[in-house]
Amino acid sequence: MKNVLIAGLGLIGGSIAKALKKYTDFVVYGYDQVKQVEQMALNDKTIDFILDDITKIDLVIVSMYPIKSIDYLKNIIPQLTPSTLVVDLVGIKTELINDIENLACQHNINFVGGHPMAGLEKGSFERSFAELYHGANMILVPTKASTEQNISDMSSLFKQLGFGYIKVCDKVTHDKLIAHTSQLAHVVSNSYVKTSLPPDYMHFCGGSYNDMTRIACLNEKMWTELFMLNKQHLLKEISILLENITNVKNALENNNADELEQILKDGRICSEIYNSYKKDVVE
Repeated sequence: MKNVLIAGLGLIGGSIAKALKKYTDFVVYGYDQVKQVEQMALNDKTIDFILDDITKIDLVIVSMYPIKSIDYLKNIIPQLTPSTLVVDLVGIKTELINDIENLACQHNINFVGGHPMAGLEKGSFERSFAELYHGANMILVPTKASTEQNISDMSSLFKQLGFGYIKVCDKVTHDKLIAHTSQLAHVVSNSYVKTSLPPDYMHFCGGSYNDMTRIACLNEKMWTELFMLNKQHLLKEISILLENITNVKNALENNNADELEQILKDGRICSEIYNSYKKDVVE
């Protein structure tokens, strides 16, 4: 039996803690800056104990805002027992790993980057649940302070918690792809929902509008940090998006129906290729 610390008991960390309690025999310790959240987690048995002694922990899983996670890791790594395994669940990897991996090496701490591809529009401990990760993708990123065994161990653990697929990649690949698959989607949704239409436009909305605006209700503090820490890759994705939208605008302004049809066809084909690949991977 091992002692695991979940640092940050919001939606992501709280759900990890609940999954650990439900699907493993780990002893689960919890830490959150909001002491009321710690007490809630203790009261409903999401955690076994509130953290009291960091040296007894075998596995640390950090799930805080990006900058808070970096600061927390810098603080606790020198206090951990050598060979402790640390995993972060932050949505950017290059900046965080660059800040942490050398420190982890200096103190003989094993450190793996992680990113669960799951969540809800709104976070909080109250919304957390053990099944959040069922069938979801988990990305693991090796560092200079990790071993192949660390990656294997964490892959097995996350599978046990319900994740459907474990993807291992380097930090730059993670940040480049996540800029498109996650961050750009939030930029688009948050931009699209800003309209000059009167409030009763909701009566003209259907599934397509709901799909496009679901993630506009984001946590602006956390997503600002994620965007800024990955701005190089995100700016490139925004430029591509603006070019594609401009092509539609130009076709309309030039009254060029043939061009517009081709643009829409190209998008449909891209979507079909993605959906076909996704179907093959799932099956």
